[in-house]
Amino acid sequence: MLIEYIKSDLYRYVGNTNFKSFLKLYIANRGFNFSFWLRICSHGGVLSKFAYPIFWLKKRKYGIDIHKGTKIGYGLYIGHGGPLIVNPTTIIGNNVNLSQYTTIGANFGKAAEIGDNVYIGPNVCLIGNVKIGSNTTIGAGSVVTKDIPENATAAGNYAKVLNFNNPGEYVNNRYVLTD
Repeated sequence: MLIEYIKSDLYRYVGNTNFKSFLKLYIANRGFNFSFWLRICSHGGVLSKFAYPIFWLKKRKYGIDIHKGTKIGYGLYIGHGGPLIVNPTTIIGNNVNLSQYTTIGANFGKAAEIGDNVYIGPNVCLIGNVKIGSNTTIGAGSVVTKDIPENATAAGNYAKVLNFNNPGEYVNNRYVLTD
């Protein structure tokens, strides 16, 4: 299962899962490098204990604050390598793009629940227990305080649904889990 998560993240970046691509991306891309260590630490077990110091250093170096206990589906894509902040109670679906300067938080209680195939643009704030439907695009600079339905494009401060045309079009190389 751990290998499947790492392969799914790799596929989102380059569209394949070969070892040469893994090495290139691991060295050159902060977002993938961070997600690699996040996946190892999230897996648990002995390997997680040895990987945690490296994960902690990556968090500090890259400015990406995602707790190892955050529920994240397959195919996480961190655009431009952060910085970003994600509340530990957030639930992130499959094939989600998180762009730079994104904040997903809650003052009290549970944070956002994000569906599958969601693109979250740069400098977006998701505040509180909001639900972001699958196949949704959240435009740059948006402040989301209310639920966004499936198949929608939303933007603004405060975010409003703009249309239902081509939502999630920026989610490339969607990973499909095979049984």
